[in-house]
Amino acid sequence: MFRSEPHSKRMSLWLALALVAAASGLLQASHAAPPAAPASIAADIKVGPQITERREIRAQLAPHRYTTLAAEIGAKINELPVQEGGRFQAGQTLVRFDCTLQNAQLDKVRATLVAAERVYGGNLRLAELNSVGKIELDQSDGEVQKNKADLAAMQAMLGKCMVTAPFAGRVAEQKVREQQYVQPGQAMLDIIDDSVLEIEFLVSSKWLSWVRPGTAFRISIDETRKDYPARVQRIGARVDPVSQSVKLVATISGSFPELIAGMSGHVNLSPPAGR
Repeated sequence: MFRSEPHSKRMSLWLALALVAAASGLLQASHAAPPAAPASIAADIKVGPQITERREIRAQLAPHRYTTLAAEIGAKINELPVQEGGRFQAGQTLVRFDCTLQNAQLDKVRATLVAAERVYGGNLRLAELNSVGKIELDQSDGEVQKNKADLAAMQAMLGKCMVTAPFAGRVAEQKVREQQYVQPGQAMLDIIDDSVLEIEFLVSSKWLSWVRPGTAFRISIDETRKDYPARVQRIGARVDPVSQSVKLVATISGSFPELIAGMSGHVNLSPPAGR
């Protein structure tokens, strides 16, 4: 018993010293500098401004002119000479209607006009002999004028029996078929003028300090995977107050048969050095 007491005390002392050392280590660790941010976060912070500068400006090719042709009379379609996707020239017939009824009505109006003119001519001769009253003469003259107006109206209607192209271009969409009866105002064809392809896109309003009509740049088209030269044509008339952006309209410089309206890509246009 006498020998075990000192040994027990020594063990207790060693244990206390070990606990003190561990507590001291924990205290130093709590005052150490915080761990560094993950590498990926630091990289994002570092390249953040560069990513903003390289932001893509998306754009889409659009035709110079486009419109929808609608029927102006109610009739059956006899022929659609140019099919969807086909090209046409200005003034070329795109839709031809069956106007058999309208032609018959025109012949009727012409015959009525001839009869009215004969009556008026006879009244004129009678008037020279004082054999007809002024009222009858005026009535026969009015009948002639009425039939002339009817004839002009019928001729104008027959002019609607063929729909011609207002400009050269292509048929983008065919909404009707041959032998189909259409109503006045019904859409028949969507046509476009793709002789010049335009590009519309938005840029920061700060770019107005250097961008001008005629500014050259290149556009990368997704579908062809090629770059094409382009040039700014017009600048929008106002700045959007929310996004602080303005619209630019440009055109493709040159002729490239592989390009068609609706293709999209990104604009390679950036401020000059120091801007």
